Amino acid sequence: MSSTENKGFHPILEEDHGYIWIDSCMQAWPDGDWPNAHRHGVTAYCNTAWRPHATIDQALEEGMFWHLVARENPNLIVAETADDIRRAKQEGKSAFIITAQGGDWIGFKLHRIEAMYRLGLRIMLPAYNRTNHICDGCLDKTDSGLTRFGELVVDEANRVGLLLDCTHIGKRASMEIMERSSVPTVFSHSNPKGVVDSPRNIDDEQIKACIAKGGVIGVAPWGPIVLEEGQTTQPTLDQFINHVDYIAQLAGSADNIGLGTDMSLGTYPDHDHDPWGEPSGYKDVASAYTRHITGNVRSPRRALDGFSNYPQVMNFIAGLKNRGYTEQDVSKILGENYLRVFDQVWR
Repeated sequence: MSSTENKGFHPILEEDHGYIWIDSCMQAWPDGDWPNAHRHGVTAYCNTAWRPHATIDQALEEGMFWHLVARENPNLIVAETADDIRRAKQEGKSAFIITAQGGDWIGFKLHRIEAMYRLGLRIMLPAYNRTNHICDGCLDKTDSGLTRFGELVVDEANRVGLLLDCTHIGKRASMEIMERSSVPTVFSHSNPKGVVDSPRNIDDEQIKACIAKGGVIGVAPWGPIVLEEGQTTQPTLDQFINHVDYIAQLAGSADNIGLGTDMSLGTYPDHDHDPWGEPSGYKDVASAYTRHITGNVRSPRRALDGFSNYPQVMNFIAGLKNRGYTEQDVSKILGENYLRVFDQVWR
């Protein structure tokens, strides 16, 4: 598969932009082009460091792998503070921010949160699509919010400095987390339902609650949650910027918007399929996209026309400015809003 067909391999951005760009959701795989990872325009990659439903053993092994990648590549670091990210930009490097999409690995042992934080974990989704022992997932049929144990997870995350991410979880769970948390929370890769009514997107109440606590909503140029009802063509960058506008209008500013691409470095693997039959009854997110555009999870066409690789962030920047966003707004959306939250939350 050539690099033009594999979204995990990106062109070089020959002249870097001046912004700190924090990609609040992405995936990295062992065959990534690590020597050039700092040359795509991204300052910090919030790397989904292990699979969503990993056990503690898997999380430990897969999480530590990214420390090895950084150790073997002098252009990369693992960021543990916001200043690490600022320093990476100054030194022409890129940073991994170790992130967990799901809290299954915690089991019922709260001390694991501090243990993984000490090993570099900085952002965590409590659940990934389906309900677990912490809270409901956004694709499940229930909307029961946080469990009692989930309340303890929020408290412990606040205590140690672990930033909570409400993407992929049920609405009630997200609202209860945002209410209970003493610090800001984020949606690392979610778009507004007011533009595209996908079960993976979030409604006005969730957006306003996140803003009220000083959090950030990372809009996501992942095709299936930008595809509008009845649309049969690849979504465009212009459509995506409508999502930015929507949140900015709700917030009254660009102070609570970020960018979480859901792109990857290295070859994104096929999704595992159960030979005994797939679970039924989960809400649908991507079938229309698969039917009309592509079902190939490695294809750049799973992203947007005009923003399907990292250097095309320059198109996004130009599009924001064409819509009237200022230089300061662009700087906030690309990274400064997240840096503010990291400074507040991380210990």
